[in-house]
Parts: sequence; C-alpha cells; structure tokens
Amino acid sequence: MKKSFLLLLVMITAMFRSYADEGMWLPQLLGRQVYNDMVKKGLKLTKEQLYSVNKNSLKDAIIIFGGGCTGEIVSPEGLIFTNHHCGYDAVASASTVDHNYLRDGFYARNKGEEIKTNLSVQFLLRIEDVTKEVMDALGNLSGTERADKQSEVLAAINKRMSNPANAIETRVSPLFKGNQYLAFVYQRYTDIRLVGVPPESVGKFGGDTDNWEWPRHTGDYSIFRVYTNKQNQPADYDPANVPLKPKWFLPVSLKGVKEGDFTMIWGYPGGTNRYESSYGVKMATDINNPTLVALRDVRLKYMFEDMKKDPAVKLKLASSYAGIANYWKFFDGETKQLLKYDIYGQKKAAEEKFNAWAKGKPEYENIFADWSKAYDAWRPYAKSRVYLLEGILGSPLVAYASSLLQLNNALQKGVSGEELTKLVKAASAKRDEFLKEEDKPSDQKILAAVAKLFYEQIDPAQHPREFYEKVQQRYGALNEEATYKKFAAAVFDSTLIFDDAKWNAFTANPQAAVLSADPAFEVAQSFISNYQKNIGPKYAEFMAKNNDYGRLYIKGVMAMDPVKAKMMYPDATFTMRVSYGQVKPYHPRDAVFYDYVTTAKGILEKYKPGDYEFDLPTKQIELLKKKDFGQYADPVSKDLVVGFISTNDITGGNSGSPVINGNGELVGLAFDGNYEAISHKMAYDKDLNRTINVDIRYVLWCIDKLGGATHIINELKLVR
Repeated sequence: MKKSFLLLLVMITAMFRSYADEGMWLPQLLGRQVYNDMVKKGLKLTKEQLYSVNKNSLKDAIIIFGGGCTGEIVSPEGLIFTNHHCGYDAVASASTVDHNYLRDGFYARNKGEEIKTNLSVQFLLRIEDVTKEVMDALGNLSGTERADKQSEVLAAINKRMSNPANAIETRVSPLFKGNQYLAFVYQRYTDIRLVGVPPESVGKFGGDTDNWEWPRHTGDYSIFRVYTNKQNQPADYDPANVPLKPKWFLPVSLKGVKEGDFTMIWGYPGGTNRYESSYGVKMATDINNPTLVALRDVRLKYMFEDMKKDPAVKLKLASSYAGIANYWKFFDGETKQLLKYDIYGQKKAAEEKFNAWAKGKPEYENIFADWSKAYDAWRPYAKSRVYLLEGILGSPLVAYASSLLQLNNALQKGVSGEELTKLVKAASAKRDEFLKEEDKPSDQKILAAVAKLFYEQIDPAQHPREFYEKVQQRYGALNEEATYKKFAAAVFDSTLIFDDAKWNAFTANPQAAVLSADPAFEVAQSFISNYQKNIGPKYAEFMAKNNDYGRLYIKGVMAMDPVKAKMMYPDATFTMRVSYGQVKPYHPRDAVFYDYVTTAKGILEKYKPGDYEFDLPTKQIELLKKKDFGQYADPVSKDLVVGFISTNDITGGNSGSPVINGNGELVGLAFDGNYEAISHKMAYDKDLNRTINVDIRYVLWCIDKLGGATHIINELKLVR
C-alpha cells in the first residue's frame, strides 16, 4: 500500500468516532476504530472473517447481480437470494401469456427445471491500490486534459489486470472525487438460472403507492443459481454444467430481529454525491430533477394506459415501467427533501467556512469563485440535456434508432467487408430485442408528446432547427398538438425498423442514403447531432471543471479539518461496501410513530381483491387468516413478520443486499429506503434515514408454505 494512500486512510479513520450510522465503508479498509465500533454494537466476526484476500471470508458470498443489483450466496450449491425487482426482467423474459411466471410465480421442482437466463454475476476477488500509479501519470493536468488522460490510464490498468480467458475483469474506481484510485478485480459467471420467484402480487405488493414508503409489506425476493463447469470455473450455459461450490455462503437465521439489534448490509451501492457543492444541489432542485420527473410522468401516463387494456402489453412493458416509475418517485421526493431540510443552505455554510480558511492558500482560495463561473456557463443548457435523455430518447423507437448512428457513420466512411457485416448483425440483433419489448401505441404517443414539449420548453437557440422546420412544413403549426400526432404517426408508419421486408432489404445491401432517409433515424440523428454540436462540448467542459473543483475541495477539507475526515468515507461507486446500524423505529413527523416491523396483520389490512397493487393470491389470504405460519412465526408477536427497518446507509445498487446480524447470519434482504430520507444520495439524515428490508422468515414462508418449494428450504443452513 502506497504512502500517499496510507496517509489519506489515516486521516479518514484515525479521528473516527461513531457518527449515527452514516457511512458506506470499504470492507478491506475498516480502520481499527470503525471495526471496534461495529464490535461494540454487536458484531461477533473477526476482521479476517469479514474480508480476506488469502482466506475465504464473508465478502466471497456477496455478488454483483446482473448490471445494477446485489445478491448473496445462501447455500453450498450456489443458490442466490436477491430482490424480486432485480430478477424482474429475467422473469418477464422467461414468461409468456400461457406461462406467466411474472404473474403466477414459479419454483423449479428440481435443478432440471431451473430456467436459463441472460444474467451474469460477479464475485470480487481482490482490491488493489493504484493511487500512486494514476497520480504520477496525471501530474498537474486539469480540465479535459486530465479527464482524457485519466480515462487512458485507467483503461490501461484495467486491461493489464484483467484476464478474459479466466473471466477476470478489473475496473479501477476513482474515490473521493479523484483523490484515491482502487482497482477492483472480479470474476464473472454467465450460467445463471432462475430457481424461484413469488407471484408478482407478492413480490410487488403495494406497487407504486407503497414504493419508497414505510410501513411496507412487500415480499421483494427472487431466487437464482450459479452454474459452472465441472472444475468449478465460469462457463457459458451448458446442460452439463453443475452448481457452483462457493467459497462462502450465508447461514439463514430463524431467530428474527428485535429493536436495537446490530445489522450490517453488504453490497454494491451504485452512486452517491455526499460531497456535492451548493451549486450542484441548486441545479438538482431547480432544473435537473423537476425536468426529469415531468418527462417521466409523460412516459408513465401513456404506458399505463395501454398496460391496463391488455395483459400481454402489461407483461411486455412491466420491467420498463417499473424502472421508470421507481426513479420518477425518487427524484420527485429527493427535490422535496433537499428543499425541506435546506441542504443547499447547509452546503453553503460549510463552503463559507472553507473559503475563510482558504484565504491566502493559492491551491484553494479561488475554488468556489471559479466553480460558480463553471455552473453559470452550463446552467442555460442543463435543461436541454435532460430533455434529450429523458424526453426524446425516452421514446424506445428513437432510442433504438440512435443506436444505428455507428452503423450510419461506418457506411458514410465506406466501411465494408467483415467490419460492416459485424455492425449490421449487431444492429439486427438489437432490433430483435427492441421489437420484443416495443409497444407501438404508447411509444407513438410518447414521441408526439416529447417532441412538442422540447419545442415549447427549450430555448429556440438550442433546437434542432431543421427538424422543426420539416415538421412545420409537413404536418402543421408547431404549437398544435395535432401537428405532433401526425408527425409521430408518419414516423411509426414509415420507418423500416418495423417493416421486416424493408429491414431485410437494407441489411442485404446497407446504404447510408437509405438509413439517413428513414424517419425514425432522422429524428434520432437530428436531436443527437444538435446535442453533439451545440450542447455536448459545453457539458464536457463543465464536467471537467466540476470534477477538478470537487477533487480540490475534498483535498482542502481534509487539510482544513482532520476531525471532519471522520465522516469522509468515499461516495458510493458501485463497488463493494459495508454499512452498519441497528433495527430502530422512528418518528417521521409530529405525533406519528413508525414501529420497526410489519406483520401479516398489515398485509390483510391492505389487501384489496382485484386491485392492481394490493391484490394477493387466494391461497396466501387463506394461510394468513388461519395463521399457518409454521416455523417462521415470530415468537414474540406470535405473528408472521413481513418487513423491518434499520438505520443502515444504503442507496440504489444495494437492492438485494443481505441484511446480516452480528453472527454473520442472513436476517433479511434490503430493498428500499424511506420517503422521509429520500435525499440520501446527497445528504444522510441521522434521525430519519431507514433501510426497508424484507424479513427472511417471510421469504422462507412464501417459498415453503405459499410456494410449496420445501426442497429449497432444505438446501439452506438454518440457524434457530
């Protein structure tokens, strides 16, 4: 470990004392004070049992699941537990109208019935410090030069430390906004099979109404299995493959939780920005978040209209709708909470203190003056970028058409032979996937709506001028809704993307003129070219400066106040972290108290037969009314505990993360946060922050009593 990195680490941990339960800690760098605090609060495992490079340890049971979730190994045969919403797309893909596993649930009765998926999982092998190597290469570079050089250096390290033949991948993660660099080395497994999932009414019970809310009664789990070749090594799908023999798996506790119990959550939190500037907070609350929410509202409206009409459409759009809705509510709530608790004012006060300290220190004294100018230069264009990403490219057709830009560029350059053949095949394969998920009626309405909104809401100087001139010439006045409906209808009627005969003719003889004249491609090209010419360079310049000032600010804060360094764990970067806290109720507002558990009684109180969000299987209602809880009943409440809350610090990416007690046993699955602390990406609230977890006993009850899959229970190591 390099000297510079050790110094940074000492500064962060030496002054540490318990600060609520805030912090997403790197497990291999738990300082003595952090670890001792965990022990004080209930941890019984040694540091080496938590994380070891040379020996098997708890970290070997924690996986990246798919592209953005966490999972955990829970049996000696590679069984995975994760969230229902993490496995949602795989379950939807395996479903048909006749065999609707999403709606009805599914449990393989034996390993031969487990269903092939397109998922992969990644196990962390080790973490290496490469800070000195990167810093030496970057020197005193700044701005876009530094950003470009960093990309080059990190790519070289990633390549050097990876081994594709053994499915080993390395990704260097910048931490503390570029003051530290760690290389995370993973091994990827690609034969992942669906083992079991509850009916959607259980796995999504409460729907959008309960999303980000407590009390919660959602059975948010799904079950998969990792397969390997006979040498226990990663291998592509093969019926002859065998279940993984893991280095570590989590025992499952039937003892439950009580108030004050120690909990730790391991996983891959995707991204936080706890060290955001006041300028960034204001940009989020004034422009970025409200714009994103408004545009997602449009998409959800038209999707939901069609989903209600047809079960097949509901199945087709289910995964996409759930993802859009989840962060619609998140960013709406984040804005409200940031304003409610004046996070801008808190940031501003800290920055004023920093500026007072920085006077006379050349490296730091002009940071905020220059940072303010960078934001002032970018602010007029920020809304346009959101409108492109969440509006125009919110149309699945336009999003797919935009993927053809690479092929079009190759055709214009005269690329031919094997290279062109690969591009055409890739475009066709992506088209096949797009068509499987496309709902033309809702997409056509989305395109009409967002094209009109872009025209109305974005500065005319930032419009793709020729695009709107053509729309006006062909379809009518640009302030009329009918104009955009005609435009969208023409695009959907005429594009070769929906016409197999036209597509096949094009791919047999690909020509740039044909693709450029296609109406869907023309939309995508118009908006993206406009962005690349007029907005993109400004964004790149802004981000390079924003990164520079953020890096220097953190460096300065460490120099200014070593005591403050106790709070300066790195922002989440979808790298392995551990947070710890306790099971705890809370008061969300005056005279309101939320207990730390929910039970089957609450499920029955919420149940609404036939309701889109609160319906349940008849069998479940019968079992709950009879109080047939079996070995999963809580000995204190004499009820079936469904969920519980803890003070752990998590964010998106932790979905599916194990909630582990002090003995290293699984007690729940993390799946959500509470609305009162939804601003957690920028600010952790020590009083209100809660992680919402499904109790593992409810998961087991659903598998066993509701699903009849007792053989899965028998595969687990149960601790009573």
